[in-house]
Amino acid sequence: MQHPSELARCNLCEWRCGVNRLEGERGVCRAGMHPLIAYTMLSETLSSYSVTMLGCNFRCIYCNAYRISQYPDAQWFYRDYVEPSVLADETISRMKPDTDKIGFTGGEPTIHLPYIEEVVRAIREKGTEIGVGIATNGFCTPETLTRVIDLATSISFEIKAYDDDVHRMLTGAPSAPVLRNAKVLATTARESIRVFRTVVIPGITDRQVLKIAAFIADVDPTIPYRLIGFRPNFILYYHPGPSMALMNDLTEQCKDIGLTDVAWSGYYPTEMPGGSETEIAAQYLRRAGCHKYPRSCGECELKDQCPACLLEPWR
Repeated sequence: MQHPSELARCNLCEWRCGVNRLEGERGVCRAGMHPLIAYTMLSETLSSYSVTMLGCNFRCIYCNAYRISQYPDAQWFYRDYVEPSVLADETISRMKPDTDKIGFTGGEPTIHLPYIEEVVRAIREKGTEIGVGIATNGFCTPETLTRVIDLATSISFEIKAYDDDVHRMLTGAPSAPVLRNAKVLATTARESIRVFRTVVIPGITDRQVLKIAAFIADVDPTIPYRLIGFRPNFILYYHPGPSMALMNDLTEQCKDIGLTDVAWSGYYPTEMPGGSETEIAAQYLRRAGCHKYPRSCGECELKDQCPACLLEPWR
């Protein structure tokens, strides 16, 4: 196992649990000795071979991947441990001409940083030059952040809330380390930032967005800021999502604050499309790529490559 001394007293994140993962002790993230992978996929949106890892040092009450982040407590089953050299070979073999990086997400990938470093090292030792993407909640130690900056060519950094009390209620963790790391990243590795992002939860984070925007603008107003519409999930299953009007309004207010690159995706529609029962269903299918009306999947010439399969529904 790579970096045994690190895992014998794990302090990769700001909880600094100091647990011995080699002996089966688990901290807040519940990660063990062997980093576990939920699944892998080619992401057209990110032009990457994406590796989704289990476990997280946050316990966000709105997590849309809570069976991944809260593993093993969520009692779900996934792919398991993959040797770094095996994952390296797999990544190289499945890359397409437009795949320019291997991306790590989760859960929270930085709690598995020694493993990620070993995978990337194995890929490069095989003569393949490839970028590295990391999507993080930013709750790592300064030492870990330095290693992330040294390793990653593309970093997506999520600031879930600005005020400490809101951040704690949402994630179970303080906001100060996240804001500290966001500033360090913006001032020392601006070229590696893909986006800063925040999930817009009406009544909870919508009022945090402008505080985060002001914070980013004060550091570097050119940093891309992305607002992601919350969809009811996990403990907030019955909480409403944002309207299109709210997402548009917040985007414009962020620009008024001084940010030059703000965009949003996802909202919670409050009205149904018009038409008959079949026409309403057909409108959704057309958006997904199916133009058959009426449908007869067994007779369709595209039945082996159905376009109405939303592998990346945010596109």
